[in-house]
This record gives sequence, C-alpha cells and structure tokens, in this order.
Amino acid sequence: MTESLSMAPPAPSTPAAAGIEVRGLTKLYGDLAAVSNLSFTVRAGEVLGLVGPNGAGKTTTLRSLSGIIRPTSGTIHIAGRDLAADPVGAKGALAFIPDEPHLFEYLSVDEHLQFIARLYGVTDADQRIGPLLTELELTEKRDALPAELSRGMRQKLAIACGLLHDPRALVLDEPLTGLDPGGMRKMKATIVARAREGAAVVLSSHLLHLVEELCTRILLIYGGRAVAFGALDDIIAERPQLAGRGLEDIFLALTSDGGSAAT
Repeated sequence: MTESLSMAPPAPSTPAAAGIEVRGLTKLYGDLAAVSNLSFTVRAGEVLGLVGPNGAGKTTTLRSLSGIIRPTSGTIHIAGRDLAADPVGAKGALAFIPDEPHLFEYLSVDEHLQFIARLYGVTDADQRIGPLLTELELTEKRDALPAELSRGMRQKLAIACGLLHDPRALVLDEPLTGLDPGGMRKMKATIVARAREGAAVVLSSHLLHLVEELCTRILLIYGGRAVAFGALDDIIAERPQLAGRGLEDIFLALTSDGGSAAT
C-alpha cells in the first residue's frame, strides 16, 4: 500500500447492510459468458475498486449493476432493493456515471440539474445545487450549454447530476477522464466524501494508482470471473509469491496467464 491510501475512507467496522449485493451474476451472449457466477458485496461507506483487462467483463458488470442490461441469472440488490423485482426503487438509490457523459444538448448546466431533481423528486434542489456546483467547480458555468464545456467539465456535470439525489450506491466508470490534475484531486476528495457519508461506491478504472489510493477493497476480474477479491494486503497475504508488489504488478501477475497465479 502507498502512503496516499490514507485518503481512502475507513472500512466499516461492523457488517452494515449492504449498499450493493451481487450474487451469482452471469451474463451470456449466445455461448459467450461475459460474466460468470460473480458474487460480491459493497457495504455502506466502502469503495470497491473493480479492475481487469479489456474484455474481462467490467462493462457488463457495471451495466448490470445499473440496470441497463438484464443478467442471464443471479441477483443484484441496491440499498436492500432487488433490482429485478423493484427496478424503480433500486435505481432511485443508485447513481451510475459512465465513462462518456451523456448530456442534453440544449439544456444548460443548471437546467440539467433542475431536470434531474424533478426526475428523482428532490424537493430541496435549490439548496443542493449551489453547493454541488461549488464543489465540482461548475459555478461559473451554470448557464453554459454542454457544447461550451470542456471534456472535463462535461464529466463534472455528469457527476453532479449523479450526486444530486444523494444516492446510497454510486457506480463510477473512469471518473477522472478528461480532468486536469487539480480536477483529479478534487474529484478524488468528492468520491471519498460520499463514501464517508455512507454511500457504497464501485470505482472502475485502468488508473491502478487511483484504485490503490482510494479503494478499501479490490475486485479483480478476468475472463468474466473473479480472480481476486478483498483488501490489497489480504490479496497479497494469500499469495506469498506476490509479497512486496504493488497493484500494477499484482494485476499483471493474475491476468497474464489466465489468472493461474490467483491461487
């Protein structure tokens, strides 16, 4: 672990009700298993790093968590609600921020947030929007349209929209894309702050130093299956041959040969 891990939120000391609970998640495309029998829990206040090489099943997992695609089998609970049986209730407790912002061309920054507030029934939107714009450095862009924003600013707007209703589960796919170093630092602080406030966070990124810095536990998938799951120190302790290595070396060791080094 690096010293910067002090930025990560403390792991919950008690087995609190799961913010996200996945059991036996499987998604088939014909004969291809994009994800196979994947199970994990993200507790309130925890940041889980979802990592794996291209084609490992991360996108399928994230889209399943957000309800964009329906799993072939398995169950997903968001804040105690079954995503299949109660999709509106489950999604109401969730925010999914994809790696590519999907914004409305003719709505300003402020109008995006007002629209999201109406969708989620946020009754105190006017009190929430100002501080959120300040936190994400969007105050001066309040009246700007998406075409007038940089890539990083559009990313911040997408995240602001996701945070407005105070989600209990937060799923982030490459959240630092397009941000400058200052924006990255502030975004990391935002992620940690939401976890400290009790959100269950899933963070997927190829920036392994970011995962190592922010995440309390790591889920490494390869070929649609979990090859490692737990705190980084525990993952290393279970595999003495990986002692003294950082996350990047562990990632390569567990995925370069089909994950045979996982045991």
